[in-house]
Amino acid sequence: MGELDVLAALVADIDTVHVSQGRLTLPLRQAIALLAARRGVAESMMSAFVAVFCREVHAYLQRPNSPGRAATRATVIDALVEHQPDVVIAHSLGSVIAYEALWAMPDIDVDLLITLGSPLGLPNIIFERLLPAPRLGRAHRPPGVRRWVNIADPGDIVAIPRWLARKFDGVNADIEASIHRLDFHRAAAYLRLPNVAAAIAELT
Repeated sequence: MGELDVLAALVADIDTVHVSQGRLTLPLRQAIALLAARRGVAESMMSAFVAVFCREVHAYLQRPNSPGRAATRATVIDALVEHQPDVVIAHSLGSVIAYEALWAMPDIDVDLLITLGSPLGLPNIIFERLLPAPRLGRAHRPPGVRRWVNIADPGDIVAIPRWLARKFDGVNADIEASIHRLDFHRAAAYLRLPNVAAAIAELT
């Protein structure tokens, strides 16, 4: 798996963009142009975003037991143990790391997990490579998490597919909310959503 494989998965799973399945055969620039057209943003902006995201996904998921993956997950586990949070909010690739960290510490009690712009369900690149591995095409909410709310902008090219409940048992709510026409993935834009505050308020 490489950065181009990640980009191929992003392009192939956007409904309004049609390219062949499997390894990317289009030039990188053309694929980025398709994504830019999908969002109506500048191709240069999309190019920079995709380059960073694809590189990070490749670095984290290239091997199940890589030292970098283990160290990243351990950092999150250490934070969970130290702070014992009632709520965990995880964005983008961070939702993948948080998911694996929460599974690695099943005795940690978390009242609410909120995933924002999450690529957890991205086929071939992320979903099948999760730890623990899905079985029969299904994965599950981490055992220490009582409630899971997933929020995705309908045009977020990272949150593919948007509806995590289609692949994960235990997702209590899949919420589609527009954060910005151009600012389609940034964590700060997601955190300003009333849906985030409402999900947390339900705990009180």
